[in-house]
Amino acid sequence: MKQAAGPRTRFGAWLARPLASFHLIVTITGLLTVLGLVMVLSSSSVEAYADSGSAYGIFTTQLIFVALGTVLFYVALLLPVRVMRTMALPAFAVSVVLLALVLIPGIGTLSGGARRWFTLGPLSFQPSELAKVTLVVWGAHLLASRRQNASIKEMVVPLVPAALLVCVLIVLQPNLSTTIAFGIILASLLWFAGLPLRLFLGIVGAGAAAALVLALTAGYRSDRVKAYLNPGADPQGIGYQGRQAKFSLADGGLFGRGLGQSRAKWSYLPNSHNDFIFAIIGEELGFLGCMLVIGLFALFVYAGLRIAMRSIDPFLRLLTATATTWILAQALINIGYVIGLLPVTGLQLPLVSAGGSSIAITLFMFGVIANAARHEPEAVAALHAGQVGRFGRMLRLPMPEQYSPARAEAARKAAQAKAAQKRAAQQRAAQQQRAAAPPPRRRAVAGRPAPDPRRADPRRGRALASDERTRRSNGRTGERGFRR
Repeated sequence: MKQAAGPRTRFGAWLARPLASFHLIVTITGLLTVLGLVMVLSSSSVEAYADSGSAYGIFTTQLIFVALGTVLFYVALLLPVRVMRTMALPAFAVSVVLLALVLIPGIGTLSGGARRWFTLGPLSFQPSELAKVTLVVWGAHLLASRRQNASIKEMVVPLVPAALLVCVLIVLQPNLSTTIAFGIILASLLWFAGLPLRLFLGIVGAGAAAALVLALTAGYRSDRVKAYLNPGADPQGIGYQGRQAKFSLADGGLFGRGLGQSRAKWSYLPNSHNDFIFAIIGEELGFLGCMLVIGLFALFVYAGLRIAMRSIDPFLRLLTATATTWILAQALINIGYVIGLLPVTGLQLPLVSAGGSSIAITLFMFGVIANAARHEPEAVAALHAGQVGRFGRMLRLPMPEQYSPARAEAARKAAQAKAAQKRAAQQRAAQQQRAAAPPPRRRAVAGRPAPDPRRADPRRGRALASDERTRRSNGRTGERGFRR
């Protein structure tokens, strides 16, 4: 019995607390962000010094975006659920417009053969990162607004066409790795919404086939596939980056060479602070450091799915489950191609890799998940009972609202009634416009005389009153022997 009351039971008792999910998400976010800052400083110092003469150039930019992301994290905690759902469609529309604008020369910045960024002085912004979050929020709102026994058409339209439009815009940049991320988001939304398995597998199969075709058509993408299938074919060319990443991991061993002691960052491993930062973690912190990163992401997945399962709001359930799946898949893809299990795609390690707009938007998404944790039924009851805690009092977060299925159903019916009234008003306006429009004049056909306008007189064929007969006869009725 004493062994049963050990740390495992105490950890289980801590998880049983009402706000355990919220504190877990906040802690994981902080640990991954701090680890990312430390590793970006270590892995980018050599390259930054060679480019600008300062070892802190890339780290300073990352620190600025982390500060911005921290503000966005706090803003996400303050957002009420109803505001999130109200702003979902406008935010998604804005992100689509930005994706279209970035393709225009002179507006979007061309770098490395791709046009993906807006540049504002020393800072750059990638609109595809914003589009990920807006698609998650709008898709969850759209699917949660459907009735329980919604048809397949209601689940697929307009979500799938809108997601395909976004994917086309991103392919034009070109950016296949982000397109894969959007495919994962769309598949997660449809899966957690309960799309039939046969149709779900068909959509996933079609997406995988399209990704394979895109991967084999472009030159640099097909080179990555060739390097994955035969890494030893060109060790100094297309296989160089993956080969150096494996050397870095092997050089770290179990405990690593020590923080800041990487040798691969001395221009041996390209993008060591960005796409391949996991290799530097393995070299400096060893196998234990890699397992720490993987363990933090595993704990995040546990917390995210726990929040989704404990939520009674369909919107928050879909939102949290989809966001958790997306972040997990991106982390697994990044780690997978660093260790050689997957072809190189360019997806970053969330909260760890260097990338301004990526870390800022990802921190906002983590804030949304933390906000959903505060809307668990037990958390809402505890907060309204006064169990705010020192952390909550310090942040001064608003009280979450208890989800009511009856109120949500009433709001859904009211929205449907409002939409029906709007359609009816538009139909009535169209009918009135058609009725008020003058009838079209008939044109004379060649070889046929024009119709007599008197034939169109509506009074034709009716008996005329005596005064009318008098007026039309110009007063000559008496001359013909008729009485007036």
